[in-house]
Amino acid sequence: MSSFQEGKDCLGWAARDASGVLSPYHFKRRAIGADDISVKITYCGICYGDIVYTRNKHEDSKYPVVPGHEIAGIVQEVGSNVQRFKTGDPVGVGTYINSCRNCDECNEGLEVQCPNGMVPTINAVDVDGTITKGGYSSFIVVHERYCYKIPENYPLALAAPLLCSGITVYTPMIHYKMNQPGKSLGVIGLGGLGHMAVKFGKAFGLNVTVFSTSISKKEEALNVLGADKFVVSTDEEEMKTLSRTLDFIIDSASGDHPFDPYMSLLKTNGMFVMVCYPKEVKLDPLSLFTGMRSITGSFTGGTKLTQEMLEFCAANTKYPEIEVIPIEYAYEAFERMLKGDVKYRFVIDIENSLK
Repeated sequence: MSSFQEGKDCLGWAARDASGVLSPYHFKRRAIGADDISVKITYCGICYGDIVYTRNKHEDSKYPVVPGHEIAGIVQEVGSNVQRFKTGDPVGVGTYINSCRNCDECNEGLEVQCPNGMVPTINAVDVDGTITKGGYSSFIVVHERYCYKIPENYPLALAAPLLCSGITVYTPMIHYKMNQPGKSLGVIGLGGLGHMAVKFGKAFGLNVTVFSTSISKKEEALNVLGADKFVVSTDEEEMKTLSRTLDFIIDSASGDHPFDPYMSLLKTNGMFVMVCYPKEVKLDPLSLFTGMRSITGSFTGGTKLTQEMLEFCAANTKYPEIEVIPIEYAYEAFERMLKGDVKYRFVIDIENSLK
């Protein structure tokens, strides 16, 4: 077998403490196994989770932290048992790189919900006992089950954000049947996740209304993303005119916000899905009782649906809106993300940054 069998030196950028400051970091990737592939990383999207782990927001960061779980690249080595991939294939790696593979969830292709040990791509314990390190690096070694074929005609820089922001909104839209033409969808927040919810909604033939606290996003929502309507959510009168008009709502707003005003916009049997992470969820029980409405949450997606989403995006020419940056700009990109100053996803040019 090749030198990958003994592991190989990898160059990445890592945070060493809760300041979140990133700098070059050399480490060894685990040895490639019979069922693994080694992926040369060309692009990696920036997710809010990268800020969480590099700055120890959950007080569980295992430094040094190499962030990044929206990974796109090219297969450079395959294990002896690998069937799905060959050298040179364009592939993606998302938010997790392992699971138990024996539970009901794994058997149903819902590995991200595995109760026995879903292994995140960053800041977790890998199969060899090392801490997983993400896509702000030159390459990654992953079991083939947790890699995805990127269609040949889909640009890798645009594919990267789909592996987290894209699948995070695609999953509940499919699971809760938010893909029925003619239905109405509300999207709260217009960031990395929200803008993809708008794009998917329009691809599914939905009537899409965007809710934001900032009027400055109106033109983009309507003229760039193709939303049918834009509403400033703090305008109480305008909100009242939409009472009981929406079949579905996807909430991607990053900060704390009220829920009752949005629940009142749902029709009978309406579904409210959270893909955001507020500190708490508070609502009047009447918001649920009235109209038999439901509220739920969703967290990225399983392997089957992730592959389906990539193929859907290629077939329907649905692309995220991105800003490509060098790795040296990542910390500044974090700061801009926190200010909402990005339209709508930063993507690091790993191949040309880590030379």
